[in-house]
Amino acid sequence: MKRTLLVLLTLTAASTAVLADAELAKKRNCLACHAVDNKVVGPGYKDIAKKYAGQDVAAKLATKIMKGGSGVWGAIPMPANPQVSEADAKQLATWILILK
Repeated sequence: MKRTLLVLLTLTAASTAVLADAELAKKRNCLACHAVDNKVVGPGYKDIAKKYAGQDVAAKLATKIMKGGSGVWGAIPMPANPQVSEADAKQLATWILILK
């Protein structure tokens, strides 16, 4: 019984974290150019997670979220997002990488 309760609490905490990070993406205006499941202006978050699966790139993605970049997903550059703090960028990058 204790094990079942622990599993349920863990799953609830994980799903709450995913919702919280989706809300953070909305709050930081990430969803103006990205969606979870499909390309908008930039790639879908699940495509990003698939591309970097098994790689330790959360810090790299967090930097790209803050400073922008180009060339990885085509000709359209990702602009810098100075309104996103380093902590938020790391949280967003970690969330994106766990999507399946």
